[in-house]
Amino acid sequence: MGAHVDPVLYVRFDEALATGISFAAAARAAGVSLTAAKDRWKKIGGMPMQKGRRGGLPRPPEPDPVELPPVPFEKVEGRLTYFERCVIQVRLHEGHPQRRIAAELQRSPSVICREIGRNRGQDGVYDARRADRLAAGRRRRDREPKLAERPELAAAIEEYLEQGWSPKLISEVLKKDHPDDRNMQVSHETVYKALYVQGRGALRQDLRRCLSLKHRARVPQGRATNRGRPYREALRISQRPPSVEDRAVPGHWEGDLIIGGDGRSAIGTLVERSTRFVILLHLPGGRHTADAVAEAMINAMGELPSHLRRSITWDRGTEMADYSRIMLELEAPVYFADPHSPWQRGSNENTNRLLRFWFEKGADLSVHTAEDLRRAQDMLNRRPRPTLGLRTPAQALTELLLPTAA
Repeated sequence: MGAHVDPVLYVRFDEALATGISFAAAARAAGVSLTAAKDRWKKIGGMPMQKGRRGGLPRPPEPDPVELPPVPFEKVEGRLTYFERCVIQVRLHEGHPQRRIAAELQRSPSVICREIGRNRGQDGVYDARRADRLAAGRRRRDREPKLAERPELAAAIEEYLEQGWSPKLISEVLKKDHPDDRNMQVSHETVYKALYVQGRGALRQDLRRCLSLKHRARVPQGRATNRGRPYREALRISQRPPSVEDRAVPGHWEGDLIIGGDGRSAIGTLVERSTRFVILLHLPGGRHTADAVAEAMINAMGELPSHLRRSITWDRGTEMADYSRIMLELEAPVYFADPHSPWQRGSNENTNRLLRFWFEKGADLSVHTAEDLRRAQDMLNRRPRPTLGLRTPAQALTELLLPTAA
């Protein structure tokens, strides 16, 4: 090892060697001569190197497989949501055991067991819509409105309303003034109900004029909140089974919209990850609202056998806000990619690029008929693909549809 070699170069050599490249490649990357590198390696007692093109540091032996305990997570509490019931229906149809469903939803297995037992129909089939309706019926209680039972509390609220206080401020002040007396505390939603909901009287209805906005009616807070957060309970792409990622099992689809130049017209695109088979969704007039996209997708994919519609992955656009209906009708889970992550739907992004040959950027896509879309779809599905060994997507899909020879 010559004294003229900068020690920093040897540090770079060690770092390059640690990446797994060959001895010679590490020396070139660090700017050190091969002879100097070998001399130094011997001097510091370096281990024998692997031979051949992939030579380098020896790979450590594979550790014996160890059965790891399950990763603990904090279970979700509270009532089951409609979306969770949709997931239960789909998973039961797929034959998943209840414990596996519970783990996916981060619920206790007993919660899932009770939910299915209580809300399963006489035919033994669990239906999410029926289950949600039955659960809501059990929650209804015929009881006297809270403020009607507490005239002292109602009187205090009326006094504050006459001074122009908002229900939110009234709720916070009462909680501050009576921290230990639950009978003198009330939520702002209860105040609104007493003013707006018929049969929830207990407050003078003329007090509505004291509110700053002076609305004639009020939208419940929960409904207004959900309108801007349609994907709060949706399945994330990280929850997809590993078999989707490696394309080993067919029937997993990726989808998105191609938007026209006017921003108002669109075409829906779906591509099967294993065969690259494409389905184009005709949206009459280019209308791509949630109900229009759901209707088109259900009609197009409903013709496929169940083993070829195992899952759908989509972007978080508002056009998929009706994903619960899609899940139930197609009996396939819908996963959503992370925001601003188009590479997570690589097959669909590449397909949309190919489709621009027929549907150019900036064009009005509403002029294309269903027959135009069918023509472009068939041409793309008959194009040989290198990733399929120059087979066409149509050929690959046909092989999956035809029964295997005995």
